[in-house]
Amino acid sequence: MDPDSVKSTLSNLAFGNVIAAAARDLQKEMVAKDKAQAAPASHDEVDLDELLDDPELEKLHAERIAALKKEAEKREVLKRQGHSEYREITEGDFLGEVTGSEKVICHFYHREFYRCKIMDKHLKALAPVYVGSKFVKLDAENAPFFVSKLAIKQLPCVILFKKGIAVDRLIGFQDLGSKDDFSTRALENVLKMKERRR
Repeated sequence: MDPDSVKSTLSNLAFGNVIAAAARDLQKEMVAKDKAQAAPASHDEVDLDELLDDPELEKLHAERIAALKKEAEKREVLKRQGHSEYREITEGDFLGEVTGSEKVICHFYHREFYRCKIMDKHLKALAPVYVGSKFVKLDAENAPFFVSKLAIKQLPCVILFKKGIAVDRLIGFQDLGSKDDFSTRALENVLKMKERRR
C-alpha cells in the first residue's frame, strides 16, 4: 500500500466522521429546539392549572373583591350625602353641607353673572368624576352672612373646604388665564393643584 493513499483514505474517513458528527449534532439541536418550543405551551398550561388552585392567589383575589366592595359602599354613602352631583344649597344649609363632608368645593355665584354660568358649567362636569368631593353652589345675594365672613369680594368665587375649614379659593378666572374660554381640564388642574397644597 502506498503511504500517501493510506493517508488520503484515513483523511477522507476522518473528514466523513466529522461531517457525520456535525450532522448528528445539528439534528440534536433541532430536536432540542422543537422540544423547547413545545415545552413552554404545555408548561404554561401546567402553571395555569397550578394557579387556579393556589390558596395564596385565592386569598389575594378575595381581599381585592372585599376592597372593591368596600370602596363601592363608600361611594354609595358619599352619593347619599350629595356627592357626585353639583347642586344648589341655601345659606341655612351651608354649615351642615360644608362640615358634613371631608372635602367640599363651594361656588359662590350670582344668577345674572355670565362668568358664574361658565364656572357652573365646568363644576357640573367635574362633580360626577370626583365623588370624594362634594360640589355645591350658593347664591351670594342670598347668603350675605357667609359672603361677609368669608370675605368674598369678587364673583365667581370657588372656595375649597377641608373638614369644614376654608383652605383655598379660586377668585374669578385669575388662575385660569383670565379668559372665559378655559377648558374643564384647566379648571380640574387648578383645583388639583390647590388640593395638593392643602
